[in-house]
Amino acid sequence: MKRRIFGLVILFILSIFIPAFAYDIEVQPTMISKSNEQDRVWVGTFQIVWNEFIDKYVHTPVRLKDGTPTYVYELNLKTFDASNLSDKCYYKYSGNITKNTVKNIKKAIKKKFDETSDILDVLNPIPGPDNFIIYAMLKKDFEFIKEFDKLGEFSFGKNMTAEYFGVDNNTQNDIKTGVKVLYYNNPKDFAVMLLTKDNEEVYLYKNAANKNFMALYGDMKGKASGYKGSKKFEKDDKLRVPNIKLDLTKTFEELTERRVIGTNIIISKAMETVIFNMDNKGVQLKSEAAMTFVESIGPNAKKPAPRNFYFDDTFVIFLKEHNARTPYFALRVSDITKFR
Repeated sequence: MKRRIFGLVILFILSIFIPAFAYDIEVQPTMISKSNEQDRVWVGTFQIVWNEFIDKYVHTPVRLKDGTPTYVYELNLKTFDASNLSDKCYYKYSGNITKNTVKNIKKAIKKKFDETSDILDVLNPIPGPDNFIIYAMLKKDFEFIKEFDKLGEFSFGKNMTAEYFGVDNNTQNDIKTGVKVLYYNNPKDFAVMLLTKDNEEVYLYKNAANKNFMALYGDMKGKASGYKGSKKFEKDDKLRVPNIKLDLTKTFEELTERRVIGTNIIISKAMETVIFNMDNKGVQLKSEAAMTFVESIGPNAKKPAPRNFYFDDTFVIFLKEHNARTPYFALRVSDITKFR
């Protein structure tokens, strides 16, 4: 009995101190993937790898022997590609695995991003004439046009709290120029864009609809285009955004040791990582994706009422380059305790 009580105490202690990345936050392969998971994230890195896999090696939409997962059909649609990114923010490599391949990739990402890899040593690519790797890294590090105020701790959802940044009554007016209102229908349905010093757009969408990211993005843009109210962040408007920290690794187990129909290609392993931080200063994003495989053959308006743009319950974040067609990152936040 004493041993059982001791074990329960240990489990309770571990549940308090377990890191955020151990919680259930789903890494999705595409923006059109469906899920019942409340907290989920997508970044375009793995799609870049998959596009290269199709274009350079398979030359046709991928189907797998003994059953093709739904998300493979979604990846085959190429709903995102590298044309939505500037060359300076991503690195891509594909080719035969030699004894110097990993060293050369590490050297390249060190030179381009001053970064190290979190997955290459885990993948442990084996050199050989029939062994291949496709690798990509996406790196973003940018600041908001104005550094927002740290607002302290407030509630989030039901029975949760978070540290927030944003705008309140004490915020200097010039900081408020860093917020653009997209639309405001009510306290549970609104969206804003946070301006940055770079060619980046940060969208925050307060909405609890459990749709895929592509549908959510389309809904947000549609509501914004039809909004007739003020898109200026007014003097008495307020903004609260929770700090977000995320560190995840996803292994696509359904692809492991699977043969591509119509080819001699067998996928060995496929992985993706997502590290995302957002605070009052700006955004940091680092994502890697890699796949190894064997190929045996070779103005006079009425002053509006003050609005509270409090992202204090389920909301979505999109990141998009200014002239790009689609975002390169999406995150749905429901349980804020997973993002500390």
